[in-house]
Amino acid sequence: MIDKRNPMLQEYDNKVKALTEYSAGAKSWMAPMVGAGTFMTPYPNQQIMDERDKGSWMFSIEQEIPNPSKLNANKDYLQSRADVEKQGRAIRYNNLRSEAKTYYYQWLVAEKKVKVLQENTRIMNLMLKLAQIRYPYNQGSLGNIYKAEGRLSEIQNMLLMTQSDIENKSYRLKALLNIHSTDSIMVDTASVVRFEPDQLLNDTTALREQRSDIKQIDETIEVMLLNQQLQKFQAKPDFKIRFDHMQPIGNMPKQFTAMAMVSIPIAPWSSKMYRAEVKGMQYDVEAMKKGREAILIETKGMLTGMARQMVRMKQQLDNYETKIIPALRKNYQTVMLAYEENREQLPMVIDAWEALNMAQMEHLNKLEEYYLMIVSYEKEIEK
Repeated sequence: MIDKRNPMLQEYDNKVKALTEYSAGAKSWMAPMVGAGTFMTPYPNQQIMDERDKGSWMFSIEQEIPNPSKLNANKDYLQSRADVEKQGRAIRYNNLRSEAKTYYYQWLVAEKKVKVLQENTRIMNLMLKLAQIRYPYNQGSLGNIYKAEGRLSEIQNMLLMTQSDIENKSYRLKALLNIHSTDSIMVDTASVVRFEPDQLLNDTTALREQRSDIKQIDETIEVMLLNQQLQKFQAKPDFKIRFDHMQPIGNMPKQFTAMAMVSIPIAPWSSKMYRAEVKGMQYDVEAMKKGREAILIETKGMLTGMARQMVRMKQQLDNYETKIIPALRKNYQTVMLAYEENREQLPMVIDAWEALNMAQMEHLNKLEEYYLMIVSYEKEIEK
């Protein structure tokens, strides 16, 4: 949906269309020149000795004929620039898609936090009611009631903050999708995000074929080479033809002049510029090749490191889900049961609940970090 609706991508589409139109006119010739005037006409009040001294009316037409090889090279150069813009669009799309994934996963984790906080609200309300019931019978202190009220208010604040974060992410997603802010969108809270390292991308050749920024460098190199070729063709001559017709004013025969001209671009004072351009572009091409190689090597190492790190993070998440949180929940349930049977005090219950709540929130924070690292990984391989 981003691919079709986002205005940033439509901007690139129009740039590509513009360059395509420019290339369509690259083989055009200059417009012909026509002129009219007098030829060898005497000034007024001059003595005329002969009919030929009266001069002539002169009509001229002139046409430049560019070298066909230059026109073809210029067309190829302009068309290649459109290919660079196409890869620029692919880079922008990859960035926007990764941004949308980031907002989506943050929203997904925030929804999970809301569920935890709502459950915590229910638990703290239960603790507060029990404390208020026991206080008149001297089975609890007033401080315990205030402590439970404080924890309940903290949870409500966290809930408000999380809901505000969800609203923020929803509006950002709507902006990326270019839909109205009043339209409703939701996340699938039942979705499961899985990560599988892409073994194919351990090869820099495969990575080169996958990444748009590398393709853009390739296309830019191609543009430089075609521009270099265009500059080399500056050594080829251009042509011009001219025809002049003289219509005599006196009794003289009609006359004409026909000329064909050719430029001499190999002259030392004119060839220095395009020769320097050709050499300079070659150095630019070599520099871009080295930059491309550096990006590929760096990306390969980064992807390998990210894949290993995500495997470790998944192990940590599994420990939270199968060991840490279940153990702390059992501890809380045990202390809560003892409190209900008057064998434990409310502060101990709150401490057990806080340990459980802290573990749950830490688990969700690590889950968000894990999701965002997946987004970063997929952004690097444009998946």
